[in-house]
Amino acid sequence: MLSRYSTAQGMIISNLSGDVLDTVGGMVARGWRNFLTRPSGSFNFRFILQPAIASLTAIRAGLRDGKAGRPAFLWEVVTSSAHRAGLLQEAWKALRTPVLVAASLDAIYQIRIHHWIYPLELIFTVILLAVIPYIILRGPVNRVARFLTRKTGAAGPGDPGRVRDRNGKSRLVS
Repeated sequence: MLSRYSTAQGMIISNLSGDVLDTVGGMVARGWRNFLTRPSGSFNFRFILQPAIASLTAIRAGLRDGKAGRPAFLWEVVTSSAHRAGLLQEAWKALRTPVLVAASLDAIYQIRIHHWIYPLELIFTVILLAVIPYIILRGPVNRVARFLTRKTGAAGPGDPGRVRDRNGKSRLVS
């Protein structure tokens, strides 16, 4: 009796997991299809506006990091567990407005075109159009700003040739 119960239970779980995978696969396929058709449809200005806003935000943050002599953003997030929470909090503070604008525009688009909001597509679109440009640009802008700051000798507030780290300590820049 117990073996029949466990076999039947295993078949039910197997069928359910297959259905779940089919459903998730269908959502992902629909999401990509809808995402790739969006640039040619209505609200296509979002594909320029959202990355542009995120890029400007990343440039501002990267310049601030470069003048302060901080390491590259993504590298610091990945390698420094001591600063990770603060960096992610700072990134969210900078990205809050672009992410909310991107989510709002995508929700309006989905309601207008699909008459429904697909949350996974919305999150996917926000990440691709707002978060990824920020992550990609902040580090390189930081490096360029540090290079230019070293070259001109204006290393930020304080003595020329010196920068302040996250803890406020001043150090020499070579």
